[in-house]
Amino acid sequence: MSTARPLGSVIQALPFWASLGFVPLVWAGAAYGGWMVALVPLYTFGLFSLLDAVTGLNTANPDTETPVQELRWYRAITLIWFPVQAFLIYGLIWYVTQRATLAWWEVLILFHALGVVSGGIGITYAHELMHQKTRAERWLGDLLLATTLYSHFRSEHLRVHHLWVGTPADHVTARYNEGFWRYFLRVLRGCPASAWRSEVAMLARAGKGPFDRANPFWRYAGLQALALLAAVLAGGWLGLLLFLFQALTAITLLELTNYIEHYGLTRRHLGEGRYEPVRPHHSWNASHRASNWLLINLQRHSDHHYKPDRRYPLLQTYAEAEAPQLPLGYPTMVAAAAIPPLWRRIMNPKVRAWRRHFYPDIEDWSAYKAGTTPMPRGLR
Repeated sequence: MSTARPLGSVIQALPFWASLGFVPLVWAGAAYGGWMVALVPLYTFGLFSLLDAVTGLNTANPDTETPVQELRWYRAITLIWFPVQAFLIYGLIWYVTQRATLAWWEVLILFHALGVVSGGIGITYAHELMHQKTRAERWLGDLLLATTLYSHFRSEHLRVHHLWVGTPADHVTARYNEGFWRYFLRVLRGCPASAWRSEVAMLARAGKGPFDRANPFWRYAGLQALALLAAVLAGGWLGLLLFLFQALTAITLLELTNYIEHYGLTRRHLGEGRYEPVRPHHSWNASHRASNWLLINLQRHSDHHYKPDRRYPLLQTYAEAEAPQLPLGYPTMVAAAAIPPLWRRIMNPKVRAWRRHFYPDIEDWSAYKAGTTPMPRGLR
């Protein structure tokens, strides 16, 4: 990998502000209707897939010792996004229910597009914020998650996913040959419960009960209740339904992303519920320049799991010998994942090649395919 220039320049940070392009696109759709309600998916899945093809890969690795003070322009977009997203969601609910003259199908497409923004951008930024140590950043992450009614994602992600990725204890590690829609239902059933158990276990270690006020689920419930109330105040019962629809779209897009990040990848089982440490080759990596701008380097996922506390501008990328590579950026791969036969045709050969490269000594993958290797104690 090549070495990147220092990161302090606002010019270098500016491409990571591409998410602000959604604001005029959403409002153009609301104001004019027609084909303009589809501008957001065209921007996300069309333009950025095209830009990936034009701009190619970025294999430069920044200096991981860069002081956090030099990252202020990178951090700023994540810090301002909650008010931007709140304005989009509640402003749009008010406008559509009080002022707009859109047809019903235009409203549905528009709020589906809004869910693409709150899921693809809002939850991505919440993911970055929840990994930070400052109280303000974590609160902003919680506020963003509340607008998609998926607050438990913070507990599930930090307390379960990062510890047990690539094992049966992690619901969001997609199994080999498992189609997305089956995976989606499994995650919706399993993740809230495992998130709750992880927090209860942590409280128990501190000598506290499950309903102690330190349990973040109280905060999650309160913030989500406020998010729902704001939707009703902005647009009545129709506003509530539109809010729920954008939240469902956001959750679906998040889980499509989770699905592609670890599909078919497993950590070696060492016996008695123990697994090898997490390494870069346990996550799919993507170095596509433009979609990494839009998704603040989320596609450098191999390094994120290897070093979870590393801020997004400093994430490293890897060569194929070190980490498996997605053939295309997330916008295109997410679309493919929604069509299970197409996804399997693209990715199953890559999973098999990954196994041959990183685990040539394992001949029987039947237990790993089915996700039936022993569950660690305490997580059953």
